[in-house]
Amino acid sequence: MATQPLALTPEQVKRYSRHIIMGDVGSKGQRTLMQSSALIIGAGGLGSPSAIYLSLAGVGTIGIVDLDVVDLSNLQRQVLHHTADVGRPKVQSAFDNIKSYNPDVNVVLHETWLSSENAMDIISQYDLVVNGADNFATRYLVNDACYLLGKPLVDGSILTFDGQATVFIPGEGCYRCLFPSPPPPGMVPNCAEAGVLGSMTGLVGSIQATEALKHFLGIGQSLVSRLLIVDALDMSFREVRLKRNPKCPLCGDNPTVTELIDYEIFCGVAEPHEEPATVGASDD
Repeated sequence: MATQPLALTPEQVKRYSRHIIMGDVGSKGQRTLMQSSALIIGAGGLGSPSAIYLSLAGVGTIGIVDLDVVDLSNLQRQVLHHTADVGRPKVQSAFDNIKSYNPDVNVVLHETWLSSENAMDIISQYDLVVNGADNFATRYLVNDACYLLGKPLVDGSILTFDGQATVFIPGEGCYRCLFPSPPPPGMVPNCAEAGVLGSMTGLVGSIQATEALKHFLGIGQSLVSRLLIVDALDMSFREVRLKRNPKCPLCGDNPTVTELIDYEIFCGVAEPHEEPATVGASDD
């Protein structure tokens, strides 16, 4: 993080007054947030509330990775976009709407799909990553890149009435410890195939934003080593304890994954002889 500014402007004091009066945040914590940066993978269902709440909180720089355009079907849950944005690139819609919430935020657009060729360069620019991708190839890609770069990863996913969230800190377990190998292609449907209750994205995305803010502020007990599982039908929350797997090919004692690979081949969605493809980054 960069050096904190010496003082908040009167306008900033008023904007962030409900933070500043909190003992665990205060003026010092607010300045810390303003000097922090977060990368949002996907400007969709989970990326939308994450980006909105991080910008409202005053996180100084927010990066958005996406190459999709706003579709009418997105508006049931992707609160970062409005009806007038249909047909626009999601990153452009995200830029305008984040700026309308907080013009002081520096919004950096990465209008691209994340790939093994660009992930290290993009992710290295940020303090923390919030993952809202809807496909396994991107999830493994982001996990591996964050681990190799030493970046904390706030992970989340949703489907129908269910959601989950956790935080991965390099050295304390990773996505591969939780899911050593991807499921066979087609076994797990995505939101476009199975659907999702729109408010679930707001619930899980807000949890992700909260975990990011706690990390920046250095307060509370994070979801590191804990997987929070949400069932909206009976409104239950339960936890599963996560442990670093010593045999993990990425973060284990004898790692075999030491650089980014072809994740579409790894997840079985491309054949080894095919031209390597970029990996979609937007959650649905």
